[in-house]
Amino acid sequence: MSLTAQQLFENSGAVLNGHFLLTSGLHSPVYWEKFQVLQYPEYTQQLCGMIAERFRDLKIQVVAGPTTGGVILAYDVARQLGVRGIFAEKAEGSSARAFRRGFTISPGERVLLVDDILTTGGSIQETITPIKQAGGNLVGIGVLVDRSTQKLDFGVPLFSCVRSETVAYKPEECPLCQAGIPLTKRGSS
Repeated sequence: MSLTAQQLFENSGAVLNGHFLLTSGLHSPVYWEKFQVLQYPEYTQQLCGMIAERFRDLKIQVVAGPTTGGVILAYDVARQLGVRGIFAEKAEGSSARAFRRGFTISPGERVLLVDDILTTGGSIQETITPIKQAGGNLVGIGVLVDRSTQKLDFGVPLFSCVRSETVAYKPEECPLCQAGIPLTKRGSS
């Protein structure tokens, strides 16, 4: 029996409740700990397979993702599509991302961008920039979880394995802070 993407996250203990500081700087009562699901190769393969199938007909030539979770996702989606998988890292001393380690995108090359959790779109936008700077043709974006509360438009089709609109607060407006609930910082970029 095949599990839904939501069930994969739940079965792996990846959906946490509490008071969390997100990479975006926002606070949320729900945290999607993607590495809890990505530790299981069979779950990762199934989730990446959903993304690969959604974009298979778009003649993808390279799959790119931002560090850290995007490394695993870019590799496995690329493997399933039979193409290269690369990743963009934070440039030293900067918040900008760049393709390093000899990774390149040729002008006109058809690129699928993959990422783990979409909240504000920051890491996706940071990865779009070096794709476009290289002359790549971004044709789609695939994410494990879209938890955004506003529709984000990146100018290409966006696919998520799980759509779970999850509230997030600016720190100064956070009711969890106001209630004195301790803030937990889980991951980092």
